[in-house]
Amino acid sequence: MSRDTGDNLDRNHSGNMPMANVMDAYLSRRSVMRGSLGAAIAMIAGTGLTGCFDGGGSDHDDPVTEPPVTEPPVTEPEVPKLALGFQSIPGSRTDACVVAAGYSAYVLAPWGTPLNSNANPWKPDGSNTSTDQANAMGMHHDGMHFFPINGSSEDGLLAINFEYIDTAALHPAGPTTDVNGKRPVEEVRKEINAHGAGVVRLQKVSGRWQVVDNDPLNRRFTTASRMEITGPLRGTDHVKTKYSTAGTHCRGTNNNCGNGYTPWGTYLTCEENWPGIFVNKGTRPEDQRRIGVGTSSGQYKWESAAGDSTEVADEFARFDVTVKGASATDDYRNEASTYGYIVEIDPYNSSTLATKRTALGRFRHEGCAPGLPVAGKPLVWYMGDDSNNEYLYKWVSTAVWDAADATPADRLATGAKYLDQGKLYVARFNADGTGVWLLLDVATATTGGSTLGALYGDLPGIILNTRGAGDAVGATPMDRPEWTTVNPLNGDVYLTLTNNSARTPEKVDAANPRGPNRHGHIIRWHDSDDQLSFTWDIFVFGANAAGTADINRSGLTELNQFASPDGMSFDSRGVLWFETDNGESTLTDYTNDQLLAVIPTDLVDATGKQVPVNAQNQVDLRRFFVGPNDCEVTGIAFTPDNKTLFVNIQHPGNWPYTDKAIDAAPAGTKVRPRASTVVIQRIDGGEIGTA
Repeated sequence: MSRDTGDNLDRNHSGNMPMANVMDAYLSRRSVMRGSLGAAIAMIAGTGLTGCFDGGGSDHDDPVTEPPVTEPPVTEPEVPKLALGFQSIPGSRTDACVVAAGYSAYVLAPWGTPLNSNANPWKPDGSNTSTDQANAMGMHHDGMHFFPINGSSEDGLLAINFEYIDTAALHPAGPTTDVNGKRPVEEVRKEINAHGAGVVRLQKVSGRWQVVDNDPLNRRFTTASRMEITGPLRGTDHVKTKYSTAGTHCRGTNNNCGNGYTPWGTYLTCEENWPGIFVNKGTRPEDQRRIGVGTSSGQYKWESAAGDSTEVADEFARFDVTVKGASATDDYRNEASTYGYIVEIDPYNSSTLATKRTALGRFRHEGCAPGLPVAGKPLVWYMGDDSNNEYLYKWVSTAVWDAADATPADRLATGAKYLDQGKLYVARFNADGTGVWLLLDVATATTGGSTLGALYGDLPGIILNTRGAGDAVGATPMDRPEWTTVNPLNGDVYLTLTNNSARTPEKVDAANPRGPNRHGHIIRWHDSDDQLSFTWDIFVFGANAAGTADINRSGLTELNQFASPDGMSFDSRGVLWFETDNGESTLTDYTNDQLLAVIPTDLVDATGKQVPVNAQNQVDLRRFFVGPNDCEVTGIAFTPDNKTLFVNIQHPGNWPYTDKAIDAAPAGTKVRPRASTVVIQRIDGGEIGTA
């Protein structure tokens, strides 16, 4: 999540501190977690997502049919020894990207890049229209995933989030308001269209990646796009509005930050800081208060454009969720209840609607990483709620994985099979290195002696109030849980806890042992076979190298010091990559935000057991890439052959100057900043990051 967008206020007043005052007990044991090698190594990100498509950019929208995918081997394959193949680079404070020696870095598909002929080319004076923006790359690129076409590592679809907007850059003279406090309709539409997500076809031509203009699979999803609601909330009174009186559809997705994907080839985009676009000037229901819907005006005052003669179907009025009519179908009191979900997109079929999977909970979703798919067992996804003192969640499908579903005729129907029925859990971390998953269902007991059913009535009521349900069952408040990722070599799960200045020293616990936590850390765990419990440890503590022993607990040096870990992903070989969104002054003075790499399975003690990053092995955590001044480095995706790495540069200050990401503008030269994807490749054509 960008440091420029979320309010990050602590809205958790539950008092849940089940592990307070146990930091010393935890630090004295530093338990080691190990997991047996999974049989699903070949089924990880990108490798099984092939699709048949005519490579010439055909002019039709026929759904893509994928070829069969072979079953993973029954026996555990021997895994070759991995090693990082680059030296850690120094920090950088320039208007340019810096990458490890032997690599190139180019700018690809920056904000405003047309996806079809309905958009004019991007204009540096900000004069593009709302129609242009609806048909072009949105603002502030974030989470993304590469979906290969026909298994290719040189032709595929990049599904990508556009997290938020910079109104000063979006409009020629910045945002305006008239004497009556109303926002101009054209400005509001342009802002709405700059949010959301997109799918863009990319091809590698003469060694350079480029956008395929007018490809039929290029598409945008904005805060105005029609979407389907599925899962427990579909058709309930909670989501009925004047727009969809049946409660089956809604409009738009917003503040899309982290992401995930599925084994059947769809993209999962996560709605994070969406509450700010709404306003309730009346009495807020508890779910709106707990999640942060405001009471004076929306963040961008979109609701102020309501009533304009050109308004279509209450396109602006819907952002005011104040009760106004006789019933929910007469107004938009429930509009905010249609946001806060995991949204599934089929990148291979542009005729489908994006689908909100309500069963996976309603909160400020930051990421949604899948566990390793194993035939005959349920599928699992892990999700963080990015605010101070919020929770970690897990979804476990009712249906067990059938490898034949990796190549379905209807991907969204397969999504319904695995993402609409199942169980939603929230995590509680114990001081002894164990933890439990607490089921969020009607019969679950609360810490107050009641049940969730008694508090919220039914499962849809629980889902609508996911945060409150976590409060009630005694989940562990965490230090802003952000991205999750799963190690393909052993199934261990990793979570970035970016920071938490609101945690006071007297409220530290084993999983969040520093207060205030200005540097963040990465925690990991391994689930039990029954999915009800886990063992955990802290993998690495963020810190400045000169910090005290209490701060620099992992013994970091100048060559790998970091703060505020955020975006994170394993590649298919077992290399862990994580990015930073740093606001800690001693580190921002040294370096811009960065991308680091480490191979967790290489970090072992004398007995061969995996251990966290520490002063003895920290040299194996290396800085690979640094972004330009003022930016956040976020979003990460690999081609199946691991020879191309995509990362995103969000809110740069004076970049990009040319299509070479490493070029800085000459002193005194100002450029109109554009968030962009950066394509990183090895100059010799080899795999990224390894020897």
